[in-house]
Amino acid sequence: MTSTASERRAFAHKINRTVAAEVRKQVSRDYGSPQLSKKRGGAHHPLPLTEVAEPVDFEEYVSSHAPGVEPGPLRQLMEFPQDDLELLQLDKECTTLEPALPEEEDSLDPRVRDALAVYTDDWLVIQRKYQRYSTTYTPHNSERQRERQRGLVKQTFELDDAASNERQDDQDDAKRRSVSLDETPRGSWASSIFDLKNSSPDALLPSVLERTAAEDMDHRNTEARLQGRHSDLLGLYPPPDEDEAVERCSVPEVPKEHCGQRIMVKCLSLKFEIEIEPIFGTLALYDVKEKKKISENFYFDLNSDQMKGLLKPHTPHMAISTLARSAIFSITYPSADIFLVIKLEKVLQQGDIGECCEPYMVMKESDSLKHKEKLDKLRLQAEQSCSRLGHFRMPFAWTAIHLLNIVSSVGGLDRSDPDSDSERKSHGTWNERKKKGFERMSIAEDVCNFATFRPATLTVTNFFKQEGDRLSDEDLYKFLADMRRPSSVLRRLRPVTAQLKIDISPAPELPHYCLSPELLHVKPYPDLRVRPTKEVQEFPARYVYTPHTTYR
Repeated sequence: MTSTASERRAFAHKINRTVAAEVRKQVSRDYGSPQLSKKRGGAHHPLPLTEVAEPVDFEEYVSSHAPGVEPGPLRQLMEFPQDDLELLQLDKECTTLEPALPEEEDSLDPRVRDALAVYTDDWLVIQRKYQRYSTTYTPHNSERQRERQRGLVKQTFELDDAASNERQDDQDDAKRRSVSLDETPRGSWASSIFDLKNSSPDALLPSVLERTAAEDMDHRNTEARLQGRHSDLLGLYPPPDEDEAVERCSVPEVPKEHCGQRIMVKCLSLKFEIEIEPIFGTLALYDVKEKKKISENFYFDLNSDQMKGLLKPHTPHMAISTLARSAIFSITYPSADIFLVIKLEKVLQQGDIGECCEPYMVMKESDSLKHKEKLDKLRLQAEQSCSRLGHFRMPFAWTAIHLLNIVSSVGGLDRSDPDSDSERKSHGTWNERKKKGFERMSIAEDVCNFATFRPATLTVTNFFKQEGDRLSDEDLYKFLADMRRPSSVLRRLRPVTAQLKIDISPAPELPHYCLSPELLHVKPYPDLRVRPTKEVQEFPARYVYTPHTTYR
C-alpha cells in the first residue's frame, strides 16, 4: 500500500514540531528570573528557586547554651580545644655585633636588669593550632582569594562569550562554503574520497570487549576524572567585597624596629678659595611643611691633615666613628617639602661673624700673592684661636638641597645636558637656577620616592653667610620655603664661595662598615679599622605606631 508525500500517518500529527532554539527561549523566560512561576489552579504563584538559610550565630548560641547542658556532637564546638595553643620560641635577631644594653648593666638593680632583658631575650610566640579553620582563613577571604587567583589561567566559556560564539558560527559558515583543493562538489563521490584520505582515524579502545572487574573499572574512572582537572576549583570563585567580610583579623608579624625609606649621603670634598683654618660641617633633614627637624645632625670633617694638626692638642686621640664621611638617613613620611640642610662651622674667635666671613667672600686663590701678608696674619690668628678655643665652634655659613629635585625623574640627570653627564652642578645665580627648578616642581610635585632613584653627584657652590649669632628655626623655614620659588629674600643674603661635592643615592639593604645611631657595629662589619658609615636617628614628622625593640 503506497501513500503520497502529502499524506501523513495519524500519530505524526501529534508530534510537537517546536525546534530546540524555541524550547531554550521558553525555558529561559520561565526559569531565568529569581522567581519561578508555577501554575496552581490556573493562577501563577512566585516561588523562590532556593531557600536562603540563615547561618547560626555561633557567639549567641554559645552564650545561651552552657557546655555541660549541651549533649551530643555539638558539645565539642562549645568547648575550648585543649591542644589549640602552642608555645614557640623564636630566636631574636640582633642587627648589631654587640647587644644594645647600657654599659653599667652589671651594677644595676636586679629588677632593672630583668626589665632590660626584654631587649635581648628570644621571642615567645603563642600560636593557635586551629586558627586556619576560622573565618579569617576562609578560602573566600578577599586577600587570600586574590592571592590564589594570581597564578590561575583565565577561564573562558562559550555561553559567557557571545562574541566568541558569533565568530565560531562565521567560521563554520565559511567552512561549509569552502571547497576542496580540486574544486570538487561536496556531495560527490570524489569529495568523500578526498575527505577520507585527509582524515585521521579515532584512537582505538583497547580491551573494550574484555570483561573487567568492577573495582578496576572504578579505579580507572577515578584516574580519568583526575586528568585535566583544575587544581584549585575554589580559586575560581570571585573574591567577596570588603564590606561583606565576616571577620578582619591578621596574624601579627614578629616585632621589629621601624625603618623608613633610606638614602645615603656621602661627603667627598669641601674647598674654599683660601685655606686659613679648619672648617667643619653638619647635615640634617628638615620638613618645611611640618616645620620640624626630622633627623639628628651628622657631623663630618673634610679638612686636610695640615688643618687637623692645628687642633691636635685638643684631640690627642680621635675615635674612628668621628672619621665617618657618609651617612644614612631614614624618611618615614616622604614629601616634596624635605630639604637637606648643610651648615658649616669654624673654631670660635673674637669679632663679629661678618668680619670672620669677610676674607672668604673677597679673597680668591688667584690673588694669594697680592694678599700674602694679610693671609699670613689671618692664619696666625686662626692658629692662636685653635690653640686657645679649639673645643668651641661658631656658625659660619649654610645652604640647603631640595631632595625632590634629586629623587624625581624630571629633576634627574638629563643626558642631553652637557653639564650633567657625570655630575649636576649648581652654576649661575641663585634666581636663575630657581626659576628653572620652579618649572620642574609643578610637574614633579607628586613624584617623591626616596627608595628608588638614580644616584647623583652634586657640587654645591652657593653658601649663605650666617647672619647674626644664630640661625633660628623660624628663619630657616622661611628661607627654605623661599628656595622653592624665585624670591628676593635670598638675594639679600651674601654668598660665600665654596665647593662641596657630595653623592646622594638610595641606601643599600645591607651596607658594610655601618654604625647604628648608638655607635654599635651593624652586621656585616668585616673590619673594625675601616672608615665607617653612620646611621642617623630619625625624628618622624608624625608619630609612628610601632613597638620599640631596641634599647636606646
